[in-house]
Amino acid sequence: MSELTPVLAADEIHLLVKNMARRISADYIDRELVMIGVLKGAFIFLADLIRQLTIPVTVDFLQACSYGAGTQSCGAVRLVKDIGVDIRSKDVLLVEDIVDSGLTLNWILGHLKSFQPLSVGVCTLIDKRERREAEVPIAYSGHVAEKGFLVGYGLDYAEAYRHLPGLYHLKI
Repeated sequence: MSELTPVLAADEIHLLVKNMARRISADYIDRELVMIGVLKGAFIFLADLIRQLTIPVTVDFLQACSYGAGTQSCGAVRLVKDIGVDIRSKDVLLVEDIVDSGLTLNWILGHLKSFQPLSVGVCTLIDKRERREAEVPIAYSGHVAEKGFLVGYGLDYAEAYRHLPGLYHLKI
């Protein structure tokens, strides 16, 4: 039986998202920003984030797989869905639900840079450093989590728990 321990309540997440949106809006004012959400986990975070922005943005998604149904990355990254918008000479902000090992994110950043954007930044709700294997540049981070497997607010375990409004540590 799984056990859930609260990490962030819905109102705390809302405040984090609002503060990140304020910073992003200020940093990208008068620039052509494309925000790319990493599916599936970031879709709720990205939706809430863009509603708090005060600047216009273009939105797209990509999906890369490295976890499967487990709790640890298998190490090999597979692109499931690529972006459809032209990002050449535009500012790109990659939106992640959680940065864990950094391996998948590193691969995605390299992939996006091959399209020759003006810049590529990273925005993540959760910066989890417990299993970090690759250093990745995170420009915007909502919360630092030292350890544990997190679910809720888009994050899942075997496709379950995404619907939860808060963030929880899952004990399996």
